[in-house]
Amino acid sequence: MKKFISTKNETVRLFKNPVLEYFSHIHPVIPLIFYFPVVIISIYIGTKDKVLLFVVLSFFIGVFIWTLLEYLIHRFVFHYHPKSEKGKKISFLIHGVHHSYPRDRTRLVMPLPVSIPLAIIFYFLFKIIFGEYHYTYFAGLVFGYLCYDYIHYATHHFPMKRGIGKFLKVYHLKHHFRNENKSFGVSSPLWDYVFGTTPERE
Repeated sequence: MKKFISTKNETVRLFKNPVLEYFSHIHPVIPLIFYFPVVIISIYIGTKDKVLLFVVLSFFIGVFIWTLLEYLIHRFVFHYHPKSEKGKKISFLIHGVHHSYPRDRTRLVMPLPVSIPLAIIFYFLFKIIFGEYHYTYFAGLVFGYLCYDYIHYATHHFPMKRGIGKFLKVYHLKHHFRNENKSFGVSSPLWDYVFGTTPERE
């Protein structure tokens, strides 16, 4: 794995404004503290008067939906290449900074000022789509997001020398250091296989 080690600086200042700069960083444990209770509460509310099989299936469908969202957001939002200078600056703030400083520990999980509005949007979207059954679908979506955040963090900072961990680490780091137009899946390579964006075989 030595060929994947970045020699670039750990971080860079993004904003002159100290408040904006402060909120561009996040301790990696914060999403777990904030969102895991959301998962538990959503499951608790969603299980009332529901068949257990439905609860389990809807939860894992939510996780499955997340894997697709993860792929689409990473490929078409994070790796959108604007032509204007302003667009390029925004693109760098959204994701380019991560590619330039991939070992920045405080920018590997999504800051709450970004993730909370997105979570609210998807909550109401799921409510529209799934009606009164939306809680367990939403719980699965948020759980999938947490898995993504911590798998992503682990691929950059944990050894992951065996099994599925090693596979995911190598798979993601190929995206960083071999070809950023491949390997968009972080928690799962499924949609890369579906849409033909798996990395070239060595």
